[in-house]
Amino acid sequence: MLAQIPNLERAPRIDRRARRIQDPVDRLRYLRREMARPPRRRPDFLRHLSLLAIPVMLAIAPRPNSAGNAETIALERRLLVPAATPAAAPGIPAAVPRIWRVEHSRTTDVYSNGLRVELGFLVSNRPRARFHVYSPAGGTEPVKNGSEPVGIVFHTTESHLAPFQEEENRRLKQLGRNLVEGVRQERAYHYVIDRFGRVFNVVNESDAANHAGTSVWADSDGVYVNLNDSFFGVSFEGQTGATDEVTPAQIASAKVLTEMLRSRFGIRAENCVTHAQVSVNQYNMRIGAHTDWAAAFPFRAVGLPDNYSLPPASIYAFGFEYDSVFLRAAGGARWKGLEAAGQLIEREAQAQKIPVEQYRASLRQRYKEIVAALKKENSGGI
Repeated sequence: MLAQIPNLERAPRIDRRARRIQDPVDRLRYLRREMARPPRRRPDFLRHLSLLAIPVMLAIAPRPNSAGNAETIALERRLLVPAATPAAAPGIPAAVPRIWRVEHSRTTDVYSNGLRVELGFLVSNRPRARFHVYSPAGGTEPVKNGSEPVGIVFHTTESHLAPFQEEENRRLKQLGRNLVEGVRQERAYHYVIDRFGRVFNVVNESDAANHAGTSVWADSDGVYVNLNDSFFGVSFEGQTGATDEVTPAQIASAKVLTEMLRSRFGIRAENCVTHAQVSVNQYNMRIGAHTDWAAAFPFRAVGLPDNYSLPPASIYAFGFEYDSVFLRAAGGARWKGLEAAGQLIEREAQAQKIPVEQYRASLRQRYKEIVAALKKENSGGI
């Protein structure tokens, strides 16, 4: 992911305007917005600098005696989240085109990009609730609230599979039908893609699905905790480790489904992630309570950048860790994002001049306080 670094001649003007903004969070948002604007001219080598390698605040040198800027720098150091617009991988468009519904009937929807959605199993669940967004800079009070979905979590159903062969056609169809019936009963996902590539809308888009449980993710707006209300759940009929884990038809359908959801809801590419990336165990404070798509998600084929390179917010914002079991599920190697999250933890602990474990403990305490507040809120304050 490439950082957008402003022209150096713009730095004094940006600096002056930033210092006039009294609220530190608003000031931080202004700086982030300026960081996202492309410069008029950049040397070629700057195009290859990553956001993590060169902190964007290097482009704006603070005035030595400016307490306001010092506070902003401290906040910026803690704003360890992806940029709003990730750099597209070669062959991956930066934005999806407008996609609209062409036909609608009681049983199907057809969209302008070729997506066909089966509606025969559609069911309601509880309405999507307002969700909180927390500052990556710290604190337990939300900085804003949301009501529209901001992302997609990709799952696999981990259900029984038959060999994907013509002679198994009858069994394949039966297993697929049983699966969608089960998902319907559990209100487990918004969408299921069966092994033939058929897309079933199971839980109404306006409702929450029971797909993410205890989970964490972040974007440049802030940190999301427990994603059932804030993210769609899309599941592939499949099983981790199976020789034919997913089929080409499923991948093709996932691409057009993802395009449709991103187009209709303005979902950012960096918010299209896997269950293993967002799932956490709040009791042992480790990531990967569920490990579906801990490795090998076909991001490029689905029209997305490699989001395994993004640092999980559960680690850098809340101090979660991972173990050898998780690494085995991830293919035996750390994602780039896992490495980056660890570096961010070490960097911030060093900046605060405290041991890493002490800093991590403070992040964990913050998470526990947020979860306790959410639990109290959802129980009506009882």
